[in-house]
Amino acid sequence: MSLPLHTHATVMGVEAVGLYKVLTRDEAAASALPAAAILVWECALDGFAGVVSEHPLLHADGISISAARDARVIQPGDVVRLRPGSSMVSVLYRRGSGANTLFVTERCNSRCLMCSQPPRDEDDSWRIDELLALIPLVDPDEVQLGVSGGEPTLLGADLGLLIDACSSSLPETSLHILTNGRAFRDPSLARELAGRHRDRMTWAVPLYADHAQLHDVVVDAEGAFDETLQGLYEIGRLGAQVEIRVVLHRMTVDRLPELASFIYRRLPFVSHVALMGLEPMGFAKMNRDRLWIDPVDYVEPLAEAVFHLAHRGLPVSIYNLPLCVLPDTLWPYARQSISDWKNMFVPECDGCELTASCSGFFASAGPAWRSRAIHPLKALEAVA
Repeated sequence: MSLPLHTHATVMGVEAVGLYKVLTRDEAAASALPAAAILVWECALDGFAGVVSEHPLLHADGISISAARDARVIQPGDVVRLRPGSSMVSVLYRRGSGANTLFVTERCNSRCLMCSQPPRDEDDSWRIDELLALIPLVDPDEVQLGVSGGEPTLLGADLGLLIDACSSSLPETSLHILTNGRAFRDPSLARELAGRHRDRMTWAVPLYADHAQLHDVVVDAEGAFDETLQGLYEIGRLGAQVEIRVVLHRMTVDRLPELASFIYRRLPFVSHVALMGLEPMGFAKMNRDRLWIDPVDYVEPLAEAVFHLAHRGLPVSIYNLPLCVLPDTLWPYARQSISDWKNMFVPECDGCELTASCSGFFASAGPAWRSRAIHPLKALEAVA
């Protein structure tokens, strides 16, 4: 069952929009964070911002969160956003999650047919200040943070501020930044952003075809293919770590082998290729007739592309596809890639012995988006 990022609760004492770190009593006492930024778990301590309790509270000084509708949502280590007069508690950082992401903007200069987060052309620069307040509250031993949008490079210098803030507060944490890469055709912007902290950053750039006509149709932006390649060459020249992402759908799967060859030949600086199952959200739902294809019907070109890259030493992964729709020869490349807050298994998975190593499904994937090949697997199949 997916673990939401929001829940309603009894919230009292909030006078302004704010971010707070939830810590146990011992963690709070030892923390170097400002006391005014800490909510103590199941314990009201003088000097701190307030308390979080799984049970109803009769009285508490300062801020209190109690009796959450979904008790799983708020736990020690999390960072929550609270608003005056609202019962909504939003988790902006979840301790122990592998999917923590800094969502930097809803603006984008592409309109990909399968975009799960359709862009909105509005001023959301307020997010920068909120993220600058969030970053120091993240656990310092966090392995990786995602950075996503919209298109992060549209922030320009402000994205550099966020990168520097992460480097300062979280020097051991790597950043995985999702970008269409088009803005990097400007050498000065490429130097300003991709030239920063290169050993701790990966730029994940989508490339959907080996030729301009198809790629530009998929991203609904004329000239995007050429701009993306120019941007990739700029950040590659700077020594940036680059991942190529390919969303798998009806319009792209036939040319996967040609795209794999193109990536290997034309983009030798790429460090990883991710081949990704479709997320049925946003524009993808609107364009289902153009995009949907049962994964079992494209395993042949998928396997050819995977082996073309893997046999040449280029790391490759398959995201968002359950094991049962893949031949077992592709299982070593399949990853548990769906964020915990939108991940689920379906009734057809009942009795499966491999769910612990399977990606499962997006919570938005109703029956119309599920393969006819879904079935429970036995552990013996994994070693056969």
